[in-house]
Amino acid sequence: MKLRKNDIVKVTLGKDSGKTGKVEKIDAKSGKVLVEGVNQYKRHIKAKMQGQKSEILTITKPLPISNVAFVCPKCKKPSRLGFKILKQDKVRICKKCNAEV
Repeated sequence: MKLRKNDIVKVTLGKDSGKTGKVEKIDAKSGKVLVEGVNQYKRHIKAKMQGQKSEILTITKPLPISNVAFVCPKCKKPSRLGFKILKQDKVRICKKCNAEV
């Protein structure tokens, strides 16, 4: 998994395509990523007890990881990530501008 928490990504497919946001959570097992402020839905909650209020919540649902692209902090373009080995350290690099991330 090349994406990490707090990376900036751009949505490439779906109803929110073109939006950017920060990665909040990654689920590697299911291949989904939760992006802040993207793929939001309304959930209606009915009152269970007397005196409790019904409400409408806005929840963020996870996206498939294949529907997002990493945005390079140097060139500001969506690109793929690669790895470079430097003295026993694996460093992520941008495939477009070869900058270390």
